[in-house]
Amino acid sequence: MLIKIYPENPNPKDVRKVIEAFRDGGLVIYPTDTMYAIGCDALDVRAVERICKIKGVNPQKSNLSIICYDLSGISEYAKVNNQVFKLIRNYLPGPFTFILPTSSELPKIYKNRKEVGIRMPNNSIIRELCKELGNPILTMSINYDPDEPEYATDPELIHEKYGEEVDVVIDGGFGDTEGSTVVNCTKEPFEITRQGKGIIEL
Repeated sequence: MLIKIYPENPNPKDVRKVIEAFRDGGLVIYPTDTMYAIGCDALDVRAVERICKIKGVNPQKSNLSIICYDLSGISEYAKVNNQVFKLIRNYLPGPFTFILPTSSELPKIYKNRKEVGIRMPNNSIIRELCKELGNPILTMSINYDPDEPEYATDPELIHEKYGEEVDVVIDGGFGDTEGSTVVNCTKEPFEITRQGKGIIEL
């Protein structure tokens, strides 16, 4: 299913359709402030396992990332000390993934690594979905092939490519080809482990 949602004024009816898909364990492709991403209700372990299978990700060897609606949501699902809080408060919402220690609120699948990536994109569509769902959303960027960039940026072509594997593709306009900047905050000094779209001073 391809659903058009306008960033400036997300239609509540369309938002509800996507929320229903999330609550049914569905997989959704949606826009962020970087690349289009595939996600599910982060607390639905079966849905998380489906995405890991599609993406070829072993959750025991790779950090999983979640989108939270606000800072209080982040502090519920990750351990945030004062230094981390000051940093993320200054840069979120924005094109960053902050690696933080997991809290006890996340399912066991996240705890193998004891770390979780935290995102709070500057994109009204995915933030509205996260708010309405009431849970964090697992997030992984869709695959990007430099030879066929349109299959990662054009929602209609994304739907053509992934429509059989996911339940909903959201058309929120054209996406970007650059990922988020990843910052490891599990040890000091904090470290940029991938330079992406976001510019940060540590």
